Amino acid sequence: MTQTTPKLVSFEEFTAWRPEGGRYELQDGVIVEMVQPTGKHEDIIGFLVFILTLEHHKLNLPYRIPKTALVKPPEKNSGYCPDVLLLNRDNLQNEPLWDIESTVSLCASIPLVIEVVSTNWRDDYFKKRADYEEMGIPEYWIVDHAALGGRNFIGSPKQSTVTVCKLVDGEYQATQFRGNSQIVSSTFPQLKLTAQQIFDAAL
Repeated sequence: MTQTTPKLVSFEEFTAWRPEGGRYELQDGVIVEMVQPTGKHEDIIGFLVFILTLEHHKLNLPYRIPKTALVKPPEKNSGYCPDVLLLNRDNLQNEPLWDIESTVSLCASIPLVIEVVSTNWRDDYFKKRADYEEMGIPEYWIVDHAALGGRNFIGSPKQSTVTVCKLVDGEYQATQFRGNSQIVSSTFPQLKLTAQQIFDAAL
């Protein structure tokens, strides 16, 4: 039985094709349909958007969290739609694709990006982590509330884990948070939030 090789498309072809309904990403030229998220997945996203919006409003920072914007790694035919994307609006004037395709590709536009893990956990722990690191995005959270990731990432036995990747000298340094341990964020140093509060948002 022969397996069909998927047709590779450019980022421009992808954005021209992307329909209004459904959720799609482009990964190295391959269009990937994202699975419909569970209710718990959506609960966590909504909670994080609420908490981080309160935080940047309190600090009077020029940030916003869009609903469907894309992150495009430069020089790659990829486009990701993160679960939570924190944008620095002061830098959007430097983004050539923002006004026409709500797409960002400069690290100065992206203080923080968050992925809430689902069945395609390898994308979050491998592919997206590598691309976000290469882009120079200062902070990347992987919220694995259902403990779906590999044991080398979340321990054995598997445990619900928030992994915070902080960019240090061009490389991500990862710190894991579980239970009542308080999240340490370089983007929001005054943030008072525990891993368990994030997980409890899905109950």
